[in-house]
Amino acid sequence: QLQLVESGGGLVQPGGSLRLSCAVSGGDLNYYAIGWFRRAPGKEREGVSCMSRSGASTNYADAVKDRFTIYRDNARTTVYLQMNSLKPEDTAVYYCAANRAAGRCSLDHTRMTYWGKGTLVTVSS
Repeated sequence: QLQLVESGGGLVQPGGSLRLSCAVSGGDLNYYAIGWFRRAPGKEREGVSCMSRSGASTNYADAVKDRFTIYRDNARTTVYLQMNSLKPEDTAVYYCAANRAAGRCSLDHTRMTYWGKGTLVTVSS
């Protein structure tokens, strides 16, 4: 059973940066697409970024494009989300999720099979 554990959340001022980590165990990342999702207070869960199984392609929501970067380590056990130029509207619980779909990854949370428990990011002065 694939297990995902997020870390790296916290309180940051507007304009600051955070790096979230998603530690993956119980499976080989070469067979899973990974996505980052978030749920802000009072809002629906939304896709933020994803990476395909091969790692060759990524996708970003318009709201975070050019500010966030998804990547994974060479050992392929951890997927990161580097978040720069953070805004108050980025405040949310961030989740990583996975599925075994091949091809281009999806930002549709209904397509994900495995989920972590989330990490809270608060952007506030």
